[in-house]
Amino acid sequence: MVSSESIKMMKIYYSRIGAYWLTVALENQKIVATAFSRSREHVLRRILQNLPYNIPFQLEEKLTDLSEEILNTLKMILEGEEFLREFDLKMEYLSPYKRRVLSCLRRVPIGYVTTYSEPAKVCGGSPKAVGLVMASNPFPLLIPCHRVIRSDMSLGGFGYGVKTKWEILTREDRGYEKPSKVRIFGKNLILYPVKYVKSPS
Repeated sequence: MVSSESIKMMKIYYSRIGAYWLTVALENQKIVATAFSRSREHVLRRILQNLPYNIPFQLEEKLTDLSEEILNTLKMILEGEEFLREFDLKMEYLSPYKRRVLSCLRRVPIGYVTTYSEPAKVCGGSPKAVGLVMASNPFPLLIPCHRVIRSDMSLGGFGYGVKTKWEILTREDRGYEKPSKVRIFGKNLILYPVKYVKSPS
């Protein structure tokens, strides 16, 4: 449980941009959670599920410059576009293991995926433990849990639906041909081109 000293008040900003409703929870200019959906009711329900417990919040329809930039960035990611800014994420209320896994997955670049077993090798734990972290990722899209797949190159799960996961990855395909790697916590995280991912049947 989060103490009131960690997060005192959150503001939840939401707006429809294109086909999606997008939302972000902010506290002192740091992102506490994000969510997206094609339904206003569903996106607000999802953001509340992603928030820590017992913290007061306000719903805000009028966007600030920062919240508008974040929501537009979420839209860019959904459309398979790259973004350069790295926003401040408030992870202090998460467990050390969850912070470690999410920090690792944040390094998976557009055009690539990794498997559940690879972050487990880098961060410790099991592929199942990594999957549980992905399932409760409070920062979908900004931390790209949609870029984590099964070892057999099938999609695996996604809280927003396998169809949505496939659509995002298809848009992110940059035509890379060979696996790559990124150095994290003194170990190599293996990356695979999006084209390796099996199409859902």
